[in-house]
Amino acid sequence: MNPYFRTPPIVKNLIIVNSLIWLATYLLPAVNTFAALYCQLYWFQSPFFHSWQYITYMFLHGGFDHLFFNMFALWMFGRMLEYELGSMRFATYYVVCGVGAALIQMLVAWLTGETGIVLLGASGAVMGVLLAFGVMHPDEILIMFPIPVPIKAKWFVIGYAALELFYGATGRGAGIAHFAHIGGMLWGYLLLQYWKRRGVIRF
Repeated sequence: MNPYFRTPPIVKNLIIVNSLIWLATYLLPAVNTFAALYCQLYWFQSPFFHSWQYITYMFLHGGFDHLFFNMFALWMFGRMLEYELGSMRFATYYVVCGVGAALIQMLVAWLTGETGIVLLGASGAVMGVLLAFGVMHPDEILIMFPIPVPIKAKWFVIGYAALELFYGATGRGAGIAHFAHIGGMLWGYLLLQYWKRRGVIRF
């Protein structure tokens, strides 16, 4: 059996943990209140801000559709990457992308004065995973729902990044942290290039 058809441990456990946390916040009001107060990422001058929120925010989701699409993308693109990078390096990559995504979104919030921002979701980290797939497998053919047109991974990633930048710059798609998505991609690209220069990975 092709090992890429199996789900490696980091991807599998990320999906399980994210799903269990969403279920707990959905079913248990006390857990939902605790998560909202202590685990979402608040602006650093907010009385609700804590440094650990740069990690915990990645494990919270605003609804089932938010959770599903993030975890599906992680499963779809993360399996091959974890096998290729190794589990520990993949875990490091995922966390760096998630934290970096939040830092970029907070920088944009500071520059624009939108300091009432609250972040939650794995989207920034998952966008970093998507970026890595496009960089390491640029000519892989993807067919993405709902547009059943074959497209190379590199063009899909470039197009997706351009859309995120457009929506972020124009303010469209309110309620979505578009610059966090861009930030996850940016930090992911920088980390991949750093590893490549050190000879840790090849692509």
